[in-house]
Amino acid sequence: MRGDAATMKVLAPRSAREAARLFSKDPKALPLAGGTDLMVAWNAGLLNQRAVLDLSGIAEWRRVLPLREGLRLGALLTHTQLQRSKEVQRRFPLLAEACATIGAAQIQNRGTIGGNIANASPAGDTFPALAVYEAVVHALSSRGSRIIPFPEFFAGVKKTTLTPGELIAAVELYDVDPKPTRQMFRKVGTRAAQAISKTVACGLLWVNPDKTVRELRFALGSMAPTVRRLTHAEELVRGKVLTDDVIAKACELLERDVSPIDDVRSTRPYRLAVSKNLLRNFLEARPR
Repeated sequence: MRGDAATMKVLAPRSAREAARLFSKDPKALPLAGGTDLMVAWNAGLLNQRAVLDLSGIAEWRRVLPLREGLRLGALLTHTQLQRSKEVQRRFPLLAEACATIGAAQIQNRGTIGGNIANASPAGDTFPALAVYEAVVHALSSRGSRIIPFPEFFAGVKKTTLTPGELIAAVELYDVDPKPTRQMFRKVGTRAAQAISKTVACGLLWVNPDKTVRELRFALGSMAPTVRRLTHAEELVRGKVLTDDVIAKACELLERDVSPIDDVRSTRPYRLAVSKNLLRNFLEARPR
């Protein structure tokens, strides 16, 4: 390992309050949660002379806290803990499914929900699930706490709207009621496991007894600089019966909300074609 620990200052708070205080004094310190991304840079020797804020000692951020109408997920919960949580499985199954697709078992055991969000990758596999569940992020600093709606958290590729000295303390999700008629998580990658997504989709759909759509929530990752809800398609189908024509028009509107690129993992035309097929198959599917 080329990173030399002797050249790094490590701050090790034991509580959320202490973490906020230490971060306010050194806002350029690098927050360390699971370390699955940060340790790569450390191994390359890129963090010498940098301060690290080791959050691993904050026990209160490792809890699933049931709320009256949802769950509060501590920022240090790992993907393994989330996918195994009975409360998450029961109330937010798409998030549990998403956590099961992230990297290999070693990454799932170390990587955290807070670190995943703070990394702000366009290909974050948990993001479409958090988007359709309309999550909020709880940020903490020495100035106090604030709540950030999930769509407002990202400012671009690898960029967030956190201000200097702010840390992610938790993510809060609210129960969906009534239960969706259909729900889906789907990741498309080069292989079935340990692959960065070409596109990743989550959908929730409520259909009224008269077969008209009460509500659609559909989100895509790896299709834009940040996760995107398909707001145009969602609005189009509301109140309508899902005929072949309505579904076709909804798929056409997908391009108004996403702007995929050509890169080493895939091409724009492929991403668009696959994402449209995912949306079409979801809208045509039988209740699950």
